[in-house]
Amino acid sequence: MGLTRGSTGLGAVDTGLLIQRLAESDRVFALAGNPNVGKSTVFNALTGMNQHTGNWPGKTVATAQGRCLRRGRGMVFVDLPGTYSLLAHSAEEEAARDFLCFGGGDGAVVVCDATCLERNLNLVLQVLEITPRIVVCVNLLDEAARKGIQVDLEGLERSLGVPVAGTSARSGRGLEGMLCRLEQMAGQPAPGRPLGVVYPQVIEDGVSLLVPALRPAVGERLNLRWLALRLLEGDESLSRALCAYLGEDILQRPAVAEALAAAKNLLSQHGWGQRELEEAMVGAIVATAESVAAGVVCAPAQGPSEGDRRLDRLFTSRRTGIPVMLLLLAAVFWLTITGANYPSQLLSTGLFALGDWLTQGLAALGCPQWLLSPLMDGAYRVLAWVVAVMLPPMAIFFPLFTLLEDFGYLPRVAFNLDRCFQCARACGKQSLTMMMGFGCNAAGVVGCRIIDSPRERLIAIITNSFVPCNGRFPTLILLLTIFFIGGGEGFWPSVLSALGLTGVIVLGVGATLLVSRILSATILRGMPSAFALELPPYRRPQIVPVLVRSVLDRTLFVLGRAAAVAAPAGLVIWLMANITLGEATLLHHCAAFLDPFARLLGMDGLILLAFILGFPANEIVVPIIIMSYLSAGSLMELESTAQLHALLVQNGWTWATAGSVILFSLMHWPCSTTCLTIRKETGSWKWTAVSLLVPTLGGMLLCFLFTAAVRLLGLV
Repeated sequence: MGLTRGSTGLGAVDTGLLIQRLAESDRVFALAGNPNVGKSTVFNALTGMNQHTGNWPGKTVATAQGRCLRRGRGMVFVDLPGTYSLLAHSAEEEAARDFLCFGGGDGAVVVCDATCLERNLNLVLQVLEITPRIVVCVNLLDEAARKGIQVDLEGLERSLGVPVAGTSARSGRGLEGMLCRLEQMAGQPAPGRPLGVVYPQVIEDGVSLLVPALRPAVGERLNLRWLALRLLEGDESLSRALCAYLGEDILQRPAVAEALAAAKNLLSQHGWGQRELEEAMVGAIVATAESVAAGVVCAPAQGPSEGDRRLDRLFTSRRTGIPVMLLLLAAVFWLTITGANYPSQLLSTGLFALGDWLTQGLAALGCPQWLLSPLMDGAYRVLAWVVAVMLPPMAIFFPLFTLLEDFGYLPRVAFNLDRCFQCARACGKQSLTMMMGFGCNAAGVVGCRIIDSPRERLIAIITNSFVPCNGRFPTLILLLTIFFIGGGEGFWPSVLSALGLTGVIVLGVGATLLVSRILSATILRGMPSAFALELPPYRRPQIVPVLVRSVLDRTLFVLGRAAAVAAPAGLVIWLMANITLGEATLLHHCAAFLDPFARLLGMDGLILLAFILGFPANEIVVPIIIMSYLSAGSLMELESTAQLHALLVQNGWTWATAGSVILFSLMHWPCSTTCLTIRKETGSWKWTAVSLLVPTLGGMLLCFLFTAAVRLLGLV
């Protein structure tokens, strides 16, 4: 079921995006819209589980495709990135624009929010300039009704000159009617004449000069008026995409070059520079949207609901915004910690029991011991450990995080932290990518795609590992519990562990801001860019879609990458623990070499080596330490925290040692999964190396200063 690699692509998809079609008769439709208009809800309601996700070729922008069957004919929907504009100021805008222009689809659905239709019409008008084959989906009619907002759908259809359908996608209301309008539109040989934006006369004159020159080169493949406007605007990203689509650079044609020069000269004669041109174009679109909305929207003269205002006073005020954010963060950690303990133990027991069964089976089949031991005691045991430790916390944390996102709280967090990141000369959106890093730093790095500025995106990527992921949570919680809280089970120890973890994370956030400021003043100089932050209305989260999206898109994605590197790491760890030189293993030889330097950081050689061997997955750091102290040949765990505490103290640990390990766990090199993700997102080994070195050097410096201060003050 669903979409497969074997599906055929769209004939001339010059965007390079493979359209997953199950039959040649399938029609392809783009799904466009602003962020927070319910576009994903519409997409999920139409396509169900028949979805395929990936990346836009050449862009760090996610794409999703889905298929539904209607009257025996497939309809493939391509979910375009949420964007406010098609003027290509970001990778998301480029991806949406390129597919609408060059994707070769049968039409588009533009999803609008009925509660703020005027703003959404800006995008509708821009899409209409590219293609008239669209259906406008006015979504969230139920939410608009609760706010006393009425939209004249028939009047909107008359004004725009294209089909309009009203929906409430959460309940499924109106989707059938929208599909009917979409089928009717796709079946028409020629669309009608939709509403067009009228620009100032000097711009229209410039367009009139360009269009005749473009027609021989482009023909009917693109809207010539829209293309002329973009060429006047000087959109370089469009020039590149256009060259790839047409197979030639039309600006090299003498007729086109002369016409473009004449049009720009005309603008210059009237005192129109690039800035004046862009402002006039945007102003004309906004004015047209205002005019259309004024004729079809009836709304009471009031702002947000009283409930929304009360919640905003709680979540965004200077007095309560940050404290409430920290309390919610602590609550999420507490739920993750307490909820993951039992399933993690159950999963560990089951996977290790399966390992024993597999070992017996392979032995019975005649597998030699020299292969069996490294395979099962090395590769499989580390893999099982990573899965058992990572899966339950992620399966809890990511849904909780997504529920807060669906509720509308996360943009409020960005609002609260924007001032801090602005002071660090970074982007306020970095707060969102930082929070994604709590679940997994690799997911946080992927989330940096939402930051438009390349400079600020790099800062966010480099500093993302300063916040601990749930792979480091076990180490942090364990050491906080046995050395600073006092151990024990029950409600209050778990609460204190969550609060202690929150305190450590606040330290990581502080380090993120400090390092971001240093990077902005050195290798990534620049001032923070301005961005528009929309605070969406509070909405009741959808539980089932949240669970599905969190598990499939985030949890399994991260777990799969971690598992891919865990098994090879298990082989290396087994070899080092079992190959001897003289009277000591390779593990202890390496630890002895590292020991003098590790002592400067408040640790010993075995601890530092455990962090190095834990590079594939931070979850195995403590098990490696236990294995090393017990001189065992494979990873193992102790039955209780009391036993672990006794073992660590026996090997010279103090509260200061635990403090150094906590600090180094908070700030050290990102794991291999995160490094691979950084390489993929940046396309550069240089920035991958910088992302590895910056937290490592920062962590070493912090541990050195902490250890020196403790020894100087005689606290141990």
